[in-house]
Amino acid sequence: MNSTAPGSDPRRAARFTLVVLTFINLFNYLDRYVAPAVFESIKHSELHPSDAQLGLLMTGFLLVYTLTAPVFGALGDTRSRPRLLAIGIALWSVATALGGFARNYAQLFLARGAVGVGEAAYGSIGPSLLADHYPPARRGRAFATFFLAIPVGAALGYMVGGLVDHQFGWRRAFLVAGLPGLLLALLALRLRDVPRGGHDHTPPAAFPGWAVIGHLFANRAYRLTVLGYAAYTFALGGIATWISPFLQRVRGLPQATATVRFGAIVVGTGLVGTWVGGWLADRLLTRTRQAYLWMSAVATLAAAPCLFLSLAAPDPRVYWTATVAAQLLMFASTGPINSVIVNVVPAGIRATAVAGSIFAIHLLGDVPSPFLVGVVSDRSSLAAGVLILPAAALVGGLIWLWAARTTPASLPT
Repeated sequence: MNSTAPGSDPRRAARFTLVVLTFINLFNYLDRYVAPAVFESIKHSELHPSDAQLGLLMTGFLLVYTLTAPVFGALGDTRSRPRLLAIGIALWSVATALGGFARNYAQLFLARGAVGVGEAAYGSIGPSLLADHYPPARRGRAFATFFLAIPVGAALGYMVGGLVDHQFGWRRAFLVAGLPGLLLALLALRLRDVPRGGHDHTPPAAFPGWAVIGHLFANRAYRLTVLGYAAYTFALGGIATWISPFLQRVRGLPQATATVRFGAIVVGTGLVGTWVGGWLADRLLTRTRQAYLWMSAVATLAAAPCLFLSLAAPDPRVYWTATVAAQLLMFASTGPINSVIVNVVPAGIRATAVAGSIFAIHLLGDVPSPFLVGVVSDRSSLAAGVLILPAAALVGGLIWLWAARTTPASLPT
């Protein structure tokens, strides 16, 4: 039996679903990024991890997230999506809180890995459910709103983690971040599980067993979109993991100042960049049906040099300005590129397609990048380690540019 949102009007149900999923997504990213905010305190605690081990906390979380996402994607195409979402939210919330009780590095590593299982359920199924509430031509704006939660949630993760750590210690930060999610799990059960593909012009296609994987591999637009997304995620994941230690060690900022200042930048640029990117991409559909790919490609290519300056320039006026510009441009791709992923595949396999993209972008992207930056930092310096990230952003933009020029339209007909 399907869960029901308040009222039976489809527009009201769509708005309710968008608001609830966006709010939950905010806590998704808050719980994810509370860990990097307290890395420096963990490093100097009784756990004494190296930079490579700190990077592995994010790598381990993302590896579990990556490996379990296809399982939830397959379940999301056939089972009750609100119930699966509620289970995932409850799991990641409890696991986040358990990180505050870790007595050694292995326990903390296992707790962060368990967070990945819960977030994989939400990351695979949430976009699929949202897509089925909106027609294709309105998905860019809907997804832009949904993904506004990324910068806000990530920023709150930095801020909450940094401020609670400063006042009460890093263990309390995990507790404060994790426990409220249990209420959100109950809210997820009120969502309406609408028919799959109800707003699409063609009925959901059925693919037996492994034929789904074969279809996705054969879809060139999907392959290139996901490959570019992996390079983009390599850059963004490395920055998200290491920016707080970078600002403290290399720029010399106190922990509270570093986390709050960067968090404020992420909130401002994320809200503006994500919304403008989705709105502009939808407007550009009147000129080209590849508007979502063009928007993502151009914004990411422009972000790469700004990202380099933000990490390498010695003058604070230059690197803070470049940081704002880089974040604005990177966030502008969020809504459009996720719209491409659900638009270029049949409605009946969207959860699997989203799960497949999660698997690929993390396995190739922010699974290796936090660890690799940490390895370079241990062998040289953190200032040197982060410089591999702008190059990854450049590669991602070039792949999307190629996809926009050579693949069929990314909007269903």
